[in-house]
Amino acid sequence: MEEVILKCAVVDDSSLQRLSIVKLIKDHPNLKLVAEYNNAIETKNGLLDIEVDLIFLDIEMPILSGFDLLDDLPNKPQIIFVTGKTKYAFKAFDYDAVDYLHKPISKERFLNAVSKAINLYRLKHEGAPPEDDNYIFVKSNLKNRKVFLNKLKYIEALGDYVKFVTEKDNFIVLATMKSFENQLPSNKFLRIHKSYIVNLDKIERYNSRNIEIDKQQIPLSRHKKSNLIEALAANQ
Repeated sequence: MEEVILKCAVVDDSSLQRLSIVKLIKDHPNLKLVAEYNNAIETKNGLLDIEVDLIFLDIEMPILSGFDLLDDLPNKPQIIFVTGKTKYAFKAFDYDAVDYLHKPISKERFLNAVSKAINLYRLKHEGAPPEDDNYIFVKSNLKNRKVFLNKLKYIEALGDYVKFVTEKDNFIVLATMKSFENQLPSNKFLRIHKSYIVNLDKIERYNSRNIEIDKQQIPLSRHKKSNLIEALAANQ
């Protein structure tokens, strides 16, 4: 597989924060720093003359915020938000951010975010990979049925039964939510309510009460909200 080198820009009004991100970029073999800016206006003008694949973008900046900058960019590269506050996580999700890093940034979280950006770049430029071969077998109508996890949208508890909702169809099995919660990979699926386990990759939007998958509103438990934000940030 051909090596991927992402051209990066850093946008942050804090010189110390820029310095720390720049160092992480320079230490990474798949990243190349091509620009750094201390405000959104300078960034908007600078990006007219250079090609950038990935921006590490602060949100709270004077005059124009990171969100304002993205609203003004006609061609948006991949974005990794960098901020000292978690209150913007909901809004960042609406901008299709690769990840949302909370200051101070740990090297582990940085590497995880960059790995997502590289994978997304490969998907866009090298084509989609073969169908995911991760699956589980579910006993339905006395037969073991193969369910591909990348096609599974969510699971819903219905008393003594469990309803599987996939991209192709829906079906009901006699089982408990707990039995499937233990089978599904925790980095891809999350129990967001006593009656729902959802595929994180299928979530289109969410708020403090619901998540949405294919225009279907699914309730989000209040005590699961922080788990959801953290899981989405780690999974994007």
